[in-house]
Amino acid sequence: MSDRSDPDQRPSPEVLLREAEREHRGRFKLFLGAAPGVGKTYEMLQTAQTRRREGADVVIGIVETHGRKETEALVQGLEMIPRRRVEYKGHWLDEMDIDAILRRRPGLVLVDELAHTNAPGSRHPKRYLDVEELLASGIDVYATLNVQHVESLNDVVARITRIRVRETVPDSIIDKADEIELVDLTPGDLIQRLKEGKVYVPQHADRAIRHYFRPGNLAALRELALRRTAERVDDQMVDYMRAHAIQGPWAAGDRVLVGVNQDPNAIGVVRYARRLADRLHAPWTAIHIETSRVQRLDEEQRDRIAEVLRLAERLGGEAYTLPGQSVADGILQYARANNFTHVVIAKTRRPRWSEWLRGSVTHQLIRRAGDISVHVIASHEEQGATVEPANAPARTPPQLDGGPYLASTGLVTVALLVGIFLQQFLVVSNIALVFLTAVLVSAVAYGLWPSLFACLASVLAYNFFFLPPLYTFTIADPENVVALFFFAVVAVIASNLAARVRAEAVTARQRAKTTEDLYLFSRKLAAAVTLDDLLWATAFQIASMLKVNVVLLLPHGDAIETRAAYPPEDMLDDADLAAAKWCWQNNQPAGRDADTLPGAKRLFLPMHTGRGPIGVVGLDSDRPGTLLDPDQRRLFTALTDQAALAIERTNLAQDVERARLTAETERLRAALLTSISHDLRTPLASILGSATSLRLYRKALDDAGQDELIATIQDEAERLNRFIANLLDMTRLEAGALHPQTDAIDLGDVIGSALARAGKVLDQHRTILDLEDDLPLLRLDPVLLEQVLFNLLDNAAKYAPAGTEIVVQARRSGDAVRLRVMDEGPGIPAPDLERVFDKFYRVPAGDNRRVGTGLGLAICRGFVEAMGGSITAENRRDRHGALFTITFPLAAGREPARELAA
Repeated sequence: MSDRSDPDQRPSPEVLLREAEREHRGRFKLFLGAAPGVGKTYEMLQTAQTRRREGADVVIGIVETHGRKETEALVQGLEMIPRRRVEYKGHWLDEMDIDAILRRRPGLVLVDELAHTNAPGSRHPKRYLDVEELLASGIDVYATLNVQHVESLNDVVARITRIRVRETVPDSIIDKADEIELVDLTPGDLIQRLKEGKVYVPQHADRAIRHYFRPGNLAALRELALRRTAERVDDQMVDYMRAHAIQGPWAAGDRVLVGVNQDPNAIGVVRYARRLADRLHAPWTAIHIETSRVQRLDEEQRDRIAEVLRLAERLGGEAYTLPGQSVADGILQYARANNFTHVVIAKTRRPRWSEWLRGSVTHQLIRRAGDISVHVIASHEEQGATVEPANAPARTPPQLDGGPYLASTGLVTVALLVGIFLQQFLVVSNIALVFLTAVLVSAVAYGLWPSLFACLASVLAYNFFFLPPLYTFTIADPENVVALFFFAVVAVIASNLAARVRAEAVTARQRAKTTEDLYLFSRKLAAAVTLDDLLWATAFQIASMLKVNVVLLLPHGDAIETRAAYPPEDMLDDADLAAAKWCWQNNQPAGRDADTLPGAKRLFLPMHTGRGPIGVVGLDSDRPGTLLDPDQRRLFTALTDQAALAIERTNLAQDVERARLTAETERLRAALLTSISHDLRTPLASILGSATSLRLYRKALDDAGQDELIATIQDEAERLNRFIANLLDMTRLEAGALHPQTDAIDLGDVIGSALARAGKVLDQHRTILDLEDDLPLLRLDPVLLEQVLFNLLDNAAKYAPAGTEIVVQARRSGDAVRLRVMDEGPGIPAPDLERVFDKFYRVPAGDNRRVGTGLGLAICRGFVEAMGGSITAENRRDRHGALFTITFPLAAGREPARELAA
């Protein structure tokens, strides 16, 4: 029977919180099948039709009927959200339109093939991420999934079918399902459906039957689906029990829990638990309850516990270390909270007086187990039970630390002196409190055994110095005997309680420190800018928290290479490299303390995320024995899980940047080809036409006609030459190969050269030159500056109507000189003021205006910045037109920028 007043039997806050969060999310039902063709989509549509008849608002997000008539019939009557068409490599792909579904906001949406990979450019790379967004928006979702697409079963399915499934979904998706419906079909019936052409077309069905759909494969896949569904149902049952404070076990299925400690026979208990779990076909777990006594265990006993828990993991169980007030309470609380039906414990050989004094864990478990079966294994020493390697270093016997005992003796001495001083003011019975204080201080400061030693010394000192007859250990008064006895009892109890509080405080501080370190580590990962920063922070954190040497390796092509280490180390020997490579290829531990390549110096452990392995961590330490105990393994897992997610985030960011650069390159290439096709074809056509006319009709043309054609050839050739020059200048800018040759120049001279060069371009405009007197000399590259001014003048002539003014102005403004080029054209649309300097960007012009290549202004900005200046574009305020301003600072004695940063 369970006591409902026990605070540990309150509803689980974590489960209640999850239930509260689910109230704001849509409900998720998953139709899980063992293989294609079992009828998942059919069952989902049938259930949806039932919901529609009940009045639910049901729509189809995406359903693949694969041409099956019975499936297509069930689609009738259901609203279908139009699919989104995406072009990819010349093909059009149909994808679920999540935005349309969110705008429609139905009550229930049907999503087929949950593991589908979306087309590039979609909001989410995977369809299950679309489903998560729909659920977060409060929309219910029905979805289908085959068991071979579950991430944790991917390797198992590959071994069974010899086919590696690339599209997977993380197990967390299944864990989020509010309901799972297993769509089951016997292997014989499924093969018959294949033969009838109800799964694949006939030519594909025969090949599928010979390979993937063999009866043995289907039976194995069916078992996987059944087991995965049962696991999720079991988790839901445990959550229900926790949410409603129901004490277990509910014997819906067997679970085995084994309690282990530092005794040598714990290994045999773990092996028995494994055999029991095999007979019951049940999952099993080994736990060690960490009470205040753990602080008094020596190194050998701690290592033995770690070895036993590692053995449980190697035998296929789970292993945990949990804090608790007592072993029996800890085991029973964990068993009831997790619905364990069997508890396995060892009956140790302890004296009767020890069991009477400390209590028997076995007897407590049996008395309070209730519906839980308790298996008590007889205590015996395991022959050859030690699981240490043969070359493990010999253990040195623990040595007694006399410091705490000397300090306890000092405390009792101080208490004696204080008692002698207070003897003239207090009765003898009150002096015992002084000694009790010394015992408590010793317990809090040094632990149980030094405090018990202080208790014994206090009893002797109190008797010798304060109880008559004095200075003997004889007690004359029987009342003093009783008082001394109870003083000793109170002192022992108080020291025990104080020592326990001290041990719990030490454990709490250690756990708080670990939590704080993990939090700070997450902050470091979030603040890391580059992958190298992230890897260094990871190596340093693992080394500092686990007190080991760390090396991080990441894949590079077909191999792995060292990317970070703490302490810094670049070289790995051949054995370590072989272990690291095997760990990476098999996603399993290798090297020291592992079953594979144990001769390596380091232990290599994989780092992985839901998408697969992402790197390898190598650990090493000079201390003998096991490198990591189970608690340290879990801490290591917590650290590497955070690091792996951060590395994956960085890699994804780099992939996104590379994709952006590729897209930008493709856009620029397309723009360049478009520009070349226009800007080369037009002048070439004019040149070709004029040259052809000269050759064919030269005798019929007078001198003026010939001169006009020759002028056309010259003008278009110059235009073509400018275009080629712009391309070459842009290439120099992109390559970072531009090196300005600066010299002291007069702006008037450079501006005059630019105007003379642009004479033909400006022949239909009025040019006004407005230069301030006494402008200072500037250290600039005259060739680059002339090209900048020419491009600005050419740009103004293209967009300003014929007959309007183009003004070139130069003024000194504080510690800078500003050059302005102003026209009377239509101006620049406000959204385009910043974009006009982008490569190949052209402001739309009228039908009668020349359109440039989109390179001139980009070259202007590149040249100006190379010379240490800046250029801006704006619209004139006094009239219509554009205004370009170039600013060069007057930095005395300082050369302008001599090199354009790449």
